[in-house]
Amino acid sequence: MSVPEPASNRSPPPGTPIDPDEAKDIKLFQPFHQKSCTIHNHIGVSPMCMYSCVNGHLNDYHVLHYGSFAFKGAGLIIIEATGVVPEGRITPHCSGLWNDDQIKDLKHVVDVIKSQGTTAGIQIAHAGRKASISPPHKGDYIEYETDGGWPNNVVGASNIPFADHYCKPHALTRDEIKQTVQAFADAAVRANKAGIELLEVHGAHGYLIGNFLSGHSNNRTDEYGGSFENRIRFALEVVSAVRSVWPAEKPLWVRISCTDYANPDPMGLDPNGWDIQQSIQLAKEFKKIGVDLIDCSSGGNLEKVKYPSVPMYQVQFADAIRHHAQIQTAAVGLITEGGAAENILRKEQADFILAGREFLRDSAFVLISAQSLDVNIRWPHQYSWAVKKARRRNTEREELTTIP
Repeated sequence: MSVPEPASNRSPPPGTPIDPDEAKDIKLFQPFHQKSCTIHNHIGVSPMCMYSCVNGHLNDYHVLHYGSFAFKGAGLIIIEATGVVPEGRITPHCSGLWNDDQIKDLKHVVDVIKSQGTTAGIQIAHAGRKASISPPHKGDYIEYETDGGWPNNVVGASNIPFADHYCKPHALTRDEIKQTVQAFADAAVRANKAGIELLEVHGAHGYLIGNFLSGHSNNRTDEYGGSFENRIRFALEVVSAVRSVWPAEKPLWVRISCTDYANPDPMGLDPNGWDIQQSIQLAKEFKKIGVDLIDCSSGGNLEKVKYPSVPMYQVQFADAIRHHAQIQTAAVGLITEGGAAENILRKEQADFILAGREFLRDSAFVLISAQSLDVNIRWPHQYSWAVKKARRRNTEREELTTIP
């Protein structure tokens, strides 16, 4: 069922300046244009697993979850990692898009997102060797068949498990690689049918594509392992197949981990594993085959490594790839304040901002960011009367305090 017009906020959407001229110098609240998409500001919601699906189907929970971000001004929402095959999910309760029956429920969520003027994206994924695991809120253990898991059907680039308490994967055969590449392409077609406007391929965090990229998780001796050119082959095949079926006018993004952190220096070299220099070279190859933006994350492929714990620790990756690969990038990772996001854009360290956990802490992160940057922002019209009254009270207080 579509959202009726009185309930929509399409034009103008929340999260846009009331007076564009007044906010013309604030990059965070300028439109972001890319191909057919005009995202009404430069801040979006990162894909975050919610572990709330049944047989891969989105439901009313996701309407509430994603609707709350759209309703409060997010320019873009990238729907959570969505398995291209059943065994490509992280948990039995992750999202899926491996059959046409799942299109209808996805479209319902997409329609709600769009009704508030927000651009709807989705991340398609395969969990690889990190599949058939419990949702984090339940613990960290293998999900067996009795609970909907598939521990004997977990796959990877090689038969190296992520950790001792994870499933041991079997290395994909050449035929299985071809089938998986096709599954990504098929999921992209379904995403388009559901009305998705921007597509992201998940190549980060130690999932299947990342398994192939890193020598720490890929010890193959065929054309998919060994050299850098061989280790990136699967990623390029997946993205090429997706690009061939994804409409040319719609943006295609790829999320990658820019380092495994085997080298404690985030910008240091790890030539036999995965590092920022290899990420830059991969980004150049992605650009050649039609990728529009690199979503720059890191880690997730090795169990016992230390991660930086400082705000914006991943921005340096977006900066390096943007300048050395000459492709647009999104910055992610502990971006918790509007001022910090604005500075990233001003310094041209990235072209777009994605936030995750900060949206979970407060779905009004966009509106709060505007307030911190002194931007008079548009709220959903259903709430605007309350905001106007609050401004009026504040003005009255200021007048009272300035009486001589």
